[in-house]
Amino acid sequence: MIDLLTTYFPELTARQRERFERMGPLYAEWNARVNLISRKDFEHLVERHILHSLGIAKVVTFRKGTRIVDVGTGGGFPLIPLAVLFPDCVFHGIDGIGKKIAAVKGVIEGLGLTNCTAEQVRSTEHRQRYDVIVSRAVTTLPEFIRDTRHLVARGAGRIYSLKGGDLADELLPIKQRYRVHALSEHFEEEFFGTKKVVEVEM
Repeated sequence: MIDLLTTYFPELTARQRERFERMGPLYAEWNARVNLISRKDFEHLVERHILHSLGIAKVVTFRKGTRIVDVGTGGGFPLIPLAVLFPDCVFHGIDGIGKKIAAVKGVIEGLGLTNCTAEQVRSTEHRQRYDVIVSRAVTTLPEFIRDTRHLVARGAGRIYSLKGGDLADELLPIKQRYRVHALSEHFEEEFFGTKKVVEVEM
């Protein structure tokens, strides 16, 4: 499992490697209780979930103390892999589905992460402020921006959203400045051929 990650992130510390190694068994345990990842897709946990989440780290390095919220965290992606990679940042995952948040809390506890928390709440009802918003294919970006803009300071925040496919029509209504980063430029696996990180200035 760890070999694929160290190929692209050779600077991982021993503590980070250990946590990534433990992620597989922990997710298997929680996935048996709560359907976080389809059984067919679980075979590709490292590539399609953990490494995909870390794609954000290929386009931005979060500074120490950065406050990051994962909106619609689902099974904890990209929340948990990013929290392992950036131990000096503060991460919070939110989702409206209680069962998923319970599982995410279980994985966080199992990994011993002290820089990461999770909460059952919808983005429109959440009132905390952050420096950065991350997400993975939650909804269309114009809708996502509308529902989350109150979570960051105007003119100072950023969104990093993991998306796939042709985004031309989806990006058309966006008035904010944005950049599209192709993950195929960073990862060789076929899965990343159409995967992107969209960076939006808020």
